[in-house]
Amino acid sequence: MDGTAPKAYDTPAPYENGWAAGSAYDGSAVERWAPEPDKRPGRTAFQRDRARVLHSAALRRLAGKTQVVTPGTRSQVWDASPRTRLTHSLECAQVGRELGAALGCDPDLVEAACLSHDLGHPPFGHNGEQALNEFAEDCGGFEGNAQSLRLLARIEPKRFVRSGRTGELVSVGLNLTRAALDAATKYPWPRGDHPTDPGSRKFGVYEDDRPVFDWVRKGAPGHRTCFEAQVMDWSDDVAYSVHDFEDGLHAGHIDPGCLHAEPERQAVFAVALGRYVPADTDPEELAEALDRLLAHEWWPHGYDGSAVAQARLKDATSQLIGRFCLAAEGATRAAYGSGRLTRYAAELVVPRSTRMECAVLKAVADRYVMQRAEQERLRAAQRVVVAELAQALTARAPEGLDPQFRALFEEAADDRARKRALVDQIASLTDASARSLHARLTGEPMTWT
Repeated sequence: MDGTAPKAYDTPAPYENGWAAGSAYDGSAVERWAPEPDKRPGRTAFQRDRARVLHSAALRRLAGKTQVVTPGTRSQVWDASPRTRLTHSLECAQVGRELGAALGCDPDLVEAACLSHDLGHPPFGHNGEQALNEFAEDCGGFEGNAQSLRLLARIEPKRFVRSGRTGELVSVGLNLTRAALDAATKYPWPRGDHPTDPGSRKFGVYEDDRPVFDWVRKGAPGHRTCFEAQVMDWSDDVAYSVHDFEDGLHAGHIDPGCLHAEPERQAVFAVALGRYVPADTDPEELAEALDRLLAHEWWPHGYDGSAVAQARLKDATSQLIGRFCLAAEGATRAAYGSGRLTRYAAELVVPRSTRMECAVLKAVADRYVMQRAEQERLRAAQRVVVAELAQALTARAPEGLDPQFRALFEEAADDRARKRALVDQIASLTDASARSLHARLTGEPMTWT
């Protein structure tokens, strides 16, 4: 196999713990934390899961959370309607549904996981995630993927059950199936328990959410992600690498002609080596990946915002998505055959050459969009908003909390739990509502460009 080293699913693993494709979606897979009858016969359990995520308030809030290019800023050259976390999630879901179906997964299950994968992102994306993690350091940290599980299983109001200990109503979130929660779990381990890098900041569950996490992972082999989660993860990579590049062109930040100039190419490769590929990767491998893309007739060698240019760019995005997905499908089929691949019966195989091409696209968007000076000034202001908002809520809570989070704060057993309620409140905010609440609580409205 020629998958790259960083991700565990690059090399196919044998079947484990008796999991096999024929029994993938058995009674255990479709079980819910709180048993409930189906309101309308004829729907599958995974169709219900998909519908619950699609109709959730958490998904709608992603419309107000920036993906890469901030809507409405003066830096936009073209009126291109840049993507938000919501549009990214919808596009990721389309990619994942089709790739998963081609490999034998239940398409509704994969789509539900793709729609769910960014639900836990706080305002201002990864920038806000960093600031919120610093605030939450003494109560278990903050990680967008762990927050997604918390939201799906506890925070999003949909189903309540009576506590067997107290008889009080307790939220079980959307009460998705075990397979759906597992498919949405990109990092199936707690903080500090990364399978290969104990210092990694990536994790998928907070300590106080361990009961539902342990239930989700019942019977799962170690730290392995299920096949549907791997499809979701690659679909996420494909969608954001291609569409961030597209948005950068639309906004006028990326000049495709620069990718032929050696100094610019070296700058792009340096970004890729620093963030998107193993540090010991030969830059020549990245150069070959970029050259493969540049050699295609459909590659956007120029962009002037005209209707013809927009159509050509849209064709290029379609070509790239198809290229990346077909490569993964072909390599996985070569390793596992033509049968139905689900749950823990297989590992998604993505050719190393394909990963390099995807990484180069990420690095191009990073270099020309995210690393702009004005973008760094904006990120600095956003970090101030999150940090000062956290301080203000700490000093004034329960003032400033929405009713749902006020109740969690007032019912909390200790300071750690109260702080987690503040974190949940901040994480639920959109970019605009975070700025608004910050201004209301501090009396210091921020200036945004």
